[in-house]
Amino acid sequence: MAWDLDSDRPIYAQLVERLQVQIVSGYYPPGGKLPSVRELASVAAVNPNTMQKAFAELERGGLIITQRTNGRSVTEDTELIRSIKLGLAKGHMETFVSRMKELGYSEAEVVSLLETTRGRKES
Repeated sequence: MAWDLDSDRPIYAQLVERLQVQIVSGYYPPGGKLPSVRELASVAAVNPNTMQKAFAELERGGLIITQRTNGRSVTEDTELIRSIKLGLAKGHMETFVSRMKELGYSEAEVVSLLETTRGRKES
């Protein structure tokens, strides 16, 4: 099944984000081998060159490592993975809070709403 990509943003940037999420969530564990560019391009239903660009970006950031004879794998630097995970979470939270403020909620009201909603789900 093709990945759900948004036409409003560069495809390679969305691929980078998707792969980051898969790595920080453990889908691709530290030190784990990644599928080839062609394999992932096929799964995502994108051009292999676009997937290659996403891989190059992830490699520049240190999240993946290319080994000449062994393909690409996820870094074993768990601190880097943790840092990227935190950065992604903060970005999601900033977007969420911003949208809630657009609805007229104060930050305190957003926190209260989160606590109330979370409390209901745990019951």
